[in-house]
Amino acid sequence: MDWGTDLWDQYDIIDKHTQSGLELVEKYVKFVKERTEIEQNYAKQLRNLTKKYNPKRGCKEEQECRFSNHQSFLDILNEMNDYAGQRELIAENMMMNICIELTKYLQELKMERKTHLSEAKKSQQSLESTYKQLDSSKKRFEREWREADKAAQYAEKTDQDINATKADVEKAKQQANMRTHIAEECKNDYAAQLQKYNKEQSQFYFSDMPLIFNKLQDMDERRVRKLAQGYVLFSDTERHVMPIIGKCLEGVTKAGTNVNERNDSIALIEQYKSGFERPGDLDFEDYSQGINRASSDSSLGTLGTPKGPLELLGKNRSKPFWLFSKKSKPTVTEDFGHLPPEQRRKRLQQKLDDIGKELQKEVDQSEALEKMKDVYEKNPQMGDPASLSPQINQTAQNMERLRLELSKYESWLTEAGRRGDSMLRRDTLPEDALSYRSHSNNNEPYSPDGTHSEEGTPDSSQAIYAEFDDDFEEEEELVAPIGQCTAMYNFPGASEGTITMQEGEVLSVVEEDKGDGWTRVRRANGNEGYIPTSYVSISLSK
Repeated sequence: MDWGTDLWDQYDIIDKHTQSGLELVEKYVKFVKERTEIEQNYAKQLRNLTKKYNPKRGCKEEQECRFSNHQSFLDILNEMNDYAGQRELIAENMMMNICIELTKYLQELKMERKTHLSEAKKSQQSLESTYKQLDSSKKRFEREWREADKAAQYAEKTDQDINATKADVEKAKQQANMRTHIAEECKNDYAAQLQKYNKEQSQFYFSDMPLIFNKLQDMDERRVRKLAQGYVLFSDTERHVMPIIGKCLEGVTKAGTNVNERNDSIALIEQYKSGFERPGDLDFEDYSQGINRASSDSSLGTLGTPKGPLELLGKNRSKPFWLFSKKSKPTVTEDFGHLPPEQRRKRLQQKLDDIGKELQKEVDQSEALEKMKDVYEKNPQMGDPASLSPQINQTAQNMERLRLELSKYESWLTEAGRRGDSMLRRDTLPEDALSYRSHSNNNEPYSPDGTHSEEGTPDSSQAIYAEFDDDFEEEEELVAPIGQCTAMYNFPGASEGTITMQEGEVLSVVEEDKGDGWTRVRRANGNEGYIPTSYVSISLSK
């Protein structure tokens, strides 16, 4: 069944039906657009919500993230932020795959429908023009036949009239013959026009219009099929991100299960434990005996702690310590002496760790600069060694400053009763950093075990040069690769000590970048040299 056969006489119906189909596509596109706006607004509101409840940098809430219940809440906010991203992805995919695609396809359908209807209109106009010609020839034939009939009747009447001359009779017969001949020509013309019209009408109803209607039917079926695909994409777009949304929800569930109330309690103890002893009994002060009103050694006022809660309460140590009394804010000191003993030891230890890490960075930087200087001295075309002197001097000054700070904080930690722990932490510092550390009160260096050394320590630059001399002496031996790297760009390797490489080439990493921007690599044939670190993607062996 097709429109051209079964709906040959329903042009208006087909016109309205195809127009209604196009309007449905437009309506669906608008529906999806509004859905994407809802998704985008929902995602925006979720992001604003997570941003509102995320703690600001350095605020009190950020410091409380060490507790599992606080951290889990942050994890939930992060998961909700990711969830908002998936809603945005849904909106973006719907806009790209449904709205834009259907809008483009809709324009094509409108142009195609307009073309088919225009062809139908032209065929209709052609048939109507032929019919007008037929009607005109028919009327002319009718008119001329009547005139011929009248002329024939007049000639016959003249021929029977006894008063008419022979000339009148001949004239009347000639006129009748002429009219008859004209009527015959009009008859033939009418017959030809009728035949032409019937042929065009048959062509119109049995060929032209059925073909156009079938084209419109094919167009409408393609529209329906495309629209059905849009319906499926409406659900598939969201279904494709459901696994990721499920992971976000799983992350929220995991955040809830990660909460450990016992660990939170222990963390609170570790953070705020003061290390003070509980207050002892107050001594009886016998004013009748006139004795000294000082409290006994067991009372809270004579506790041997250097600074404690009583000092925060005031100078009158004879008063009892109240848990719920409002304490004045203490003055912050560099040695953290304003803190309780336990907290003071922790803060000092943390400060020592931070200084140690900073010192290690400076030592690494110094090693890299000295190595770069040595490379420049051996290969002057790569750079001027003298240009590195300011950086080397600055690094040496920074190392000296950090070592003095390290010694100062260690003495405070010793005072706080944690000398042993600081010695353990010192094992993590670089050996040359420990051997060269100076005391804050004299110039005697510390030995690695924390005691004063009897002998002086060699100059740091000499130690560094000696270390690099050893490194370059060992260059003759092949060092085992520590990883691989892949060249991202071409490098000519024109300078001495460097090595050429092509994009995509895989090389073995022999020595990491020490901060100078160069990495030492080796080819499979044994050739070694330096390449820019930024030119390769490095993967080190674990």
